[in-house]
Amino acid sequence: MNTTLITELAAHDQYGPGGWWPIFPIFWLLAFIAVLLFFATMSRRRRHGHSGSQSGHARLAERFAAGEIDEDEYRTRRAVLNEKDRR
Repeated sequence: MNTTLITELAAHDQYGPGGWWPIFPIFWLLAFIAVLLFFATMSRRRRHGHSGSQSGHARLAERFAAGEIDEDEYRTRRAVLNEKDRR
């Protein structure tokens, strides 16, 4: 009986990795790539949004300093830019 059990276990190779073992390395590789893409995307969004709002404020200040717009228009447009920054 013991030899039959051992023979059955050896025939089915239940102690080996099995045919599905490549799934785990592929899964971890895809998970690692997903994490890298997530951080790259968030970094790019943060840089793009921040620099865009700063350049908007800088251009508005330059136009006001050059006399292209008056104080009321400057304050109105600055309030709009600040509202967009809060979102």
